[in-house]
Amino acid sequence: MFRIIGLALGALLPALASSALAQPALLERGRHLVEVTGACGNCHTPMGPQGPVAGRILAGGTVFDEPPFRAVAPNITPDPETGIGRWTDAQLARAIREGIRPDGSLIGPPMPMTLYRGLSDQDLAAIVAYLRTVPPVANRVERSVYRITLPPAYGPPVVSVAPPADTPVARGEYLANAVAHCMECHTPMLPTGQNDRTRLGAGGMEFRGPWGVSVARNLTPHANGLGGWTDAQIVEAITKGVSSSGRQLAPPMAFWAYANMTQQELGDLVAYLRSLPVQP
Repeated sequence: MFRIIGLALGALLPALASSALAQPALLERGRHLVEVTGACGNCHTPMGPQGPVAGRILAGGTVFDEPPFRAVAPNITPDPETGIGRWTDAQLARAIREGIRPDGSLIGPPMPMTLYRGLSDQDLAAIVAYLRTVPPVANRVERSVYRITLPPAYGPPVVSVAPPADTPVARGEYLANAVAHCMECHTPMLPTGQNDRTRLGAGGMEFRGPWGVSVARNLTPHANGLGGWTDAQIVEAITKGVSSSGRQLAPPMAFWAYANMTQQELGDLVAYLRSLPVQP
């Protein structure tokens, strides 16, 4: 059975661990979170012309060189020398949800730590359990360099997070923020390297890569955003990378991962985007 990952989850995991049937369900939930809705590989897996590089899944090394930082995605496979193989479950859970490594140092952007603080206890447990099953890859990556001052922490220790309320908008908000972190890229960034939450979903961030420069779209119901789009067009953009005009959308959005989202997840996400305050 999987190991209990920290005091905050101590009350949750015994209930899951009490049944032998819980483990497959937990791992499948973790796989879906890591590979589909969370699209962790979009940053942590090296990408080639055809997408994720085989044999290097979650091995890190992707460089994000922006004015505030030169961040290098770490190896999050269970390799004991270059990955997370020697981290305890509690240390891994804390790194994911609070951005604090086992040595006490802070994980900086573009890891969306302020959003991951909203991961529910159940989903955090599932992610940790699944990452333990990923094939280890030996790949030592360079350290990130920050040209901004990182905060001492992203907030007080997270004790426990409940699942979202069982409504489409609440589930969509959880998905777009705590899991898929859509708002990390689609919300303007402050000079501190954190998102301007007063302009949630307003878009405008630039992303440079082999494709040139792509600009994050306004996701609010504004006329310059998704106001004129149908629900089906929004879903097609998320899962196929095609805009309402039929134009092919550019990376770095993980269309390859989001194509495997469930119909309920997509419906919830659309419901949440429709509920956002209009941003010009």
